[in-house]
Amino acid sequence: MGAGRTRPSTRREGASSIPFAPYPSGAISPLLRVPSLLAVPLLLIATLSSAQEPRPPAAEDPRAQAILKTVDTAVAAGPFAAAWPSLERYEAPAWYRDGKFGIFIHWGLYSVPAFGNEWYPRNMYEQGSPEFAHHVATFGPQSKFGYKDFIPMFKAERFSATDWARLFKDAGAKFVVPVAEHHDGFPMYDCSLTDWSAAKMGPERDIVGELSRAVQAEGLVFGVSSHRAEHWWFFDGGHEFDSDVKDPRYASFYGPARPQKKAEDKSEPPTKEYMDDWLARTAEIVDKYHPQLVWFDWWIEQPAFAPYLQRFAAFYYNRGAEWQKGVAINYKNASFPAKAAVFDVERGQLPGIRPEFWQTDTSISKNSWGYVAKQDYKTAGAIVGDLVDIVSKNGALLLNIGPRPDGTIPEPEQEILREIGRWLKVNGEAIYGTRPWAVYGEGPTEVVGGSFNDTKRQAFTGQDIRFTTKPGALYAIALAWPGKTFTVKALGTGAGRAKGRVRGVRLLGHEGALGFTQDPAGLHVTLPDKAPGEHAFAFRIEGVS
Repeated sequence: MGAGRTRPSTRREGASSIPFAPYPSGAISPLLRVPSLLAVPLLLIATLSSAQEPRPPAAEDPRAQAILKTVDTAVAAGPFAAAWPSLERYEAPAWYRDGKFGIFIHWGLYSVPAFGNEWYPRNMYEQGSPEFAHHVATFGPQSKFGYKDFIPMFKAERFSATDWARLFKDAGAKFVVPVAEHHDGFPMYDCSLTDWSAAKMGPERDIVGELSRAVQAEGLVFGVSSHRAEHWWFFDGGHEFDSDVKDPRYASFYGPARPQKKAEDKSEPPTKEYMDDWLARTAEIVDKYHPQLVWFDWWIEQPAFAPYLQRFAAFYYNRGAEWQKGVAINYKNASFPAKAAVFDVERGQLPGIRPEFWQTDTSISKNSWGYVAKQDYKTAGAIVGDLVDIVSKNGALLLNIGPRPDGTIPEPEQEILREIGRWLKVNGEAIYGTRPWAVYGEGPTEVVGGSFNDTKRQAFTGQDIRFTTKPGALYAIALAWPGKTFTVKALGTGAGRAKGRVRGVRLLGHEGALGFTQDPAGLHVTLPDKAPGEHAFAFRIEGVS
């Protein structure tokens, strides 16, 4: 249970009156200047002293046992049982199927070194990696300055959950999903099962709690992600040389740090003790913050997780029923049966319409999910094109941002989000609340299904069209400006796709109806001389379904 728990912070949320002020162009974050490093060991003496006494394993920890008992009580109460046949009765909630667009937030200790990507904490212990070399050159050997030593440098002093939530609403997002705990094992919420968290160290703030209140105050749906599963092996490289991962004083932070290869070949899978802790932590997040979405990364596909996933899903879905709120779980690969939760594709898309509702999670940056000094950003236009493609195939887009360690959102990310918001303000009726049509679309640009391919395809053209529908309207969205005439082959009188004949066509963002003809080759719409915006262009077509 640990001794000498850190006093709760009295710091006021949103204390900064200038939440988004940038660092000077080309400057290094003040947190990374060498003089600041000299003070770190002194700061750590007070900060880490209460965390060095290991907590008892979950089987002996009364807090964990109380949470697990609560889980089993909720499962027993129904309506869902901890078994796949029961969980396959699940249906994705309307807010999710209608909302289509959400914001993911990767923010944690890894934003302090701001190098490589959010896997810096693992890679800094991987001998031969660029992160390893950078760490030694910048901060010193890992035996003297380990990942834990970034904690006092992670201050979040300019973080304002209220300003973040307003930005997300301006972006047109309908749900927000911060990372509650990443692979590094440093929760961004007030976790009762560890002293290593942002609520007790570093910023001494319950980041997830602040965001929960602010996001819901803006009328948005709040969710969380948990990457705790991967912590079983995340720091295993630190056991291969002289590093602080081997120091027993920090075992409760760096975790089991067992070999990833042995875990995945089943020779050293996660133990019952670890799995009980995983379930207790995840359930605590649910009961403490009432998220309506829980996102999991890929490693829950390991066999050890299967019975725990069923217990958690039944607990969570039953909680949703109790709250009278629709809830959802995201999974990757084959961790869940297709109908038992919402399938998620990382940095990729699907080639066609999926009968079950699904999601893409991707980042605003091509090279990292967390903040790094050198980001390679996507354009707002490319993101809008992907959003339209995904929605036409019965999906939603969860777009990630990576704030700086002080809590400011980088200016390029703010502008990209606002640009997406301006597009949605004009074209949102073709996105929100829609469902797939008979076909997802047409055009020459191929979208290859699968993960990690969202930056590989060619740019969409004006002949690439995606369809969405809602009662009374069919939307045909051109993914670039078509030119003088917009032709929709699927609406040809000989195509056999549509029921009825087109009665009218309107271009969102343009005043007045458009002239059109319809023949066996397609619907031909005469366009105005000037495009009414940028990126994609939505046509509302009436008379067909």
